[in-house]
Amino acid sequence: MNLGKARLQKSGEQLELPYEDAGEAGGADGSGEAFRAKRGDERSGTDRLMGEVVERANLKAALKRVRQNKGGPGIDGMTVGELPEYLRREWIRIREELLAGKYQPQPVKRQTIPKAGGGERELGIPTVLDRFIQQALLQVLQPRWDPGFSDHSYGFRPKRRALQAIERAQRYVQEGRRVVVDVDLAKFFDRANHGIVMERVARKIADKRVLGLIRRYLEAGVMVSGVEVERREGTPQGGPLSPLLANVLLDEVDKELEKRGHAFVRYADDLDAYVRTKAAGERVYEGLKRLFGRLRLVVNEDKSAVDLAWKRDFLGYRFWVAEGRRIRRRVAGKALGAMKQRVREITNRNGGRSLTAVAAELKAYLTGWREYFQQAETPGVFRDLDGWVRHRLRCLQLRQWKRGTTVYREMRARGASSDTAAQVAANTRSWWRNSAKLLNSVLTNRFFDELGVPRLAS
Repeated sequence: MNLGKARLQKSGEQLELPYEDAGEAGGADGSGEAFRAKRGDERSGTDRLMGEVVERANLKAALKRVRQNKGGPGIDGMTVGELPEYLRREWIRIREELLAGKYQPQPVKRQTIPKAGGGERELGIPTVLDRFIQQALLQVLQPRWDPGFSDHSYGFRPKRRALQAIERAQRYVQEGRRVVVDVDLAKFFDRANHGIVMERVARKIADKRVLGLIRRYLEAGVMVSGVEVERREGTPQGGPLSPLLANVLLDEVDKELEKRGHAFVRYADDLDAYVRTKAAGERVYEGLKRLFGRLRLVVNEDKSAVDLAWKRDFLGYRFWVAEGRRIRRRVAGKALGAMKQRVREITNRNGGRSLTAVAAELKAYLTGWREYFQQAETPGVFRDLDGWVRHRLRCLQLRQWKRGTTVYREMRARGASSDTAAQVAANTRSWWRNSAKLLNSVLTNRFFDELGVPRLAS
C-alpha cells in the first residue's frame, strides 16, 4: 500500500493525516478534481463517489471546518482537540471501512436546548469522528445538489442567509401579497421518514457505499441515560449532514409551489407563501397540507395560520406598515423578549463576576444579535434597548459596591460630586432607581464603550 501523510498546519502546529495515494483515493485520474463540484449526470460516480469523500484535499477541508465549529464531544467523550491525534492512529482503518461500505457510525448523544417560544428542542450530537466524516460527505454532495435546489430556499445553503429570505418576503408583501400562509411543521427534524429521504437521495447518487453510510447515519441510535434507543425516523439536528438531507426532502415541495406559480420563501422547515386574498391563502394552505402529507410530514395547525403578513413572525422579524403604506421590518416581540431574558441572565446581580467579565460576555452576545437584526428599521427601539442594557450594568456595579461607604468612595473617585455620592450611598438598597440617573455622571456611555459593550443603535 502506497502511504503518504497530508500535513495540515494551524497556529504553527503540524497535523498529520494518513491517506492513500491520490490515484487510489480519487479515481483513475488521481487529479483530485472530484472534490471540486461536478454538475454532470446526477447519478454519476457510481463507484467513485466514496473515493471523492476520502480524497486528501476534502479531508483536510473537513478537519479544518470541524475544528472551526468546535462543539462538545459525543458519547465517546472525544474532543475536537483530540481528533487529529486519533486520525493519525486510526485513519487507515477507518478509510478502508468507508471504501468497503462497512463503516458503522456511533449512536448520537441526546441534548435538549430551550426554544425561544417555550418548550425544548432535541439535538443529536454525533461523535467528533462522525462529525468529521459527515462534513467530508457534505463537501462532496452539497456542490452537486445545491445548484438544483429552488431559488426560494435559503436555509443552510452556500452564500445564502436568513436576511436574504426576509428581504424577499418583504418584497412580496410590498408588491401587494399581504396575506401570508405561515406553515409550521410539527417536529420536522424528529419525524422525517427515512425511507422517503433515502428514496430522494437515491435519485441523485448511485454509489451504494455512500447511500448505505447515509442510511446508517439516519438510523444511528440515540444514547439516553446510558441506554441506546433505536431511531426509526428523523434527521436529528446537530450533525453537518442533517440540513442537506432536509433540503433534499423539502425541495419537492418547493418545486411544486414553483410549478404552480406561488410567491414563497423557505428557510429550512420555515415556509411562508404570500398571496393577495384570504380565500387564496386558504386554498394554498390546504394544498400545502396535502404536499407535506405525501412526504409523511405533519403540519402543526395550532402554530400555522393564514393571516395578514404583519401579524405573523418570520425568522425573528415582523413586518409593519409605515407612512405611505411602505412595508418595514422590525424585531418580533418574541425575539425581543428572548434577547432581554438573555441579557438579564448575563447581568444577573447575584453572579459575583466583575463588570469587565460581564461586559465581555455581553459583547459576544450583543455583537451577534446586532449582526442578525441589522435589517430592522426601528432605530428608536434600538436606542431604548441601549439605555436599558446600560441601566442594568450600572445597577450591577452599584450592587457589587454594596456598602454605602464603598459606594461613596468609588463615586467620588470617579468624579461624582459629594452630594450625588452621598445621595446614592444613603440608599444602597435602591439599586435600580439609583442607577437610573445618579450613576450616569460616573458610569457614562463612553465608559461602557471602552469596556466593549456594543451599541445596538449605531
